[in-house]
Formats: sequence, C-alpha cells, structure tokens
Amino acid sequence: MPAVLSTLLRRRPFHLLLVLATVLCAAGVATGSGASFGSASSAGAPLVSGTLLQTNSRTGAAVLAASGMRPGDTATGDVRITNSGTLPATFRLTETEVTNTFTAGSMTLRVVDVASGATVYDGDVGGLGSRALGGLAAGEARTYRFTARLSATAPTVDQGKTARADYGWVAVPTADPAA
Repeated sequence: MPAVLSTLLRRRPFHLLLVLATVLCAAGVATGSGASFGSASSAGAPLVSGTLLQTNSRTGAAVLAASGMRPGDTATGDVRITNSGTLPATFRLTETEVTNTFTAGSMTLRVVDVASGATVYDGDVGGLGSRALGGLAAGEARTYRFTARLSATAPTVDQGKTARADYGWVAVPTADPAA
C-alpha cells in the first residue's frame, strides 16, 4: 500500500490532495452534523410555588366581647375568613388560651357557618379544641358567627365570673378544596 501512495504522490499529487481533502471534509461534516442534533437547553417557563395566605376580617380584634351579662343574655360577633392565597386549602378553627371560671354549662359558645347554617361548635367556652371547617378554594371566603350565652339558669355563684378564649384559623394546602 505505501508503494501505491508513493506512486500516486509522484504522478498525480493533485489527485492525492483532492482525495485527502474529500476525506477530511467528510469527517468534518459527520462530526459537525452530530453537534447540530445534540441536546440543547432552552429557557423554559419559570417554576413558581403557590401561596397559602388567609385574611381575617377581625385581625387583632375580638370577634365578640360583652360585659355585665345577665342570665339569658347573648353576645354575637361575625368574622370572615378568606383564602387569599393561590392554593386551595382545608381550614380548622382552634381554641387556645382559655379561661372559663363559670360553672359547667353556664357560659356557652356556639360557632356557626353563616352561609350553610352548619354548626361548627356548641358547648362550654373552652371545649372547642380544634374543629375542621372544610376546604376553601383560592379567593373563597366564609363568614362564621360566634354567639356567647350566659344560661338563663346560671347559679348565683357565677356572678362576676369571666370567660375568655383566643381563636386561631389554621390552613393546610390541599389539591382538593372540598376535602
């Protein structure tokens, strides 16, 4: 084989260079064309997480307050809870920081979902604990009515007594707001 190349190089150097250039071009095209079909990244859409926020129409204020209550009196207050985030969520109402010096059954609390009429809780102040309220889609709101009642049959030992509780709204994101 080297004798053939040697003879070709002496007789027709131009042909040898042409063959060599063709082979090099073919190799370059094959290598170069592979790059044009290779993987490339594009600047796709950004990935952004949703938000879980809630708005309370009574933030920083008592839902209800009463003083000088007589047996049979009630005090009522409404609060509107809004899922102001972008994610659907399930909500819970929790009762914390409770003080109730009344005799059992004398000072009661009733919490009602105003739109549906469903009773969330009805019992002594301090007995609510934590109650499921259901789901709220993003932007959806519900109003809850709190009614405190001093029993008409409250004994005289309940004169001058107090009851107090803090209430919190807990939201957990969910894929299904009806959950």
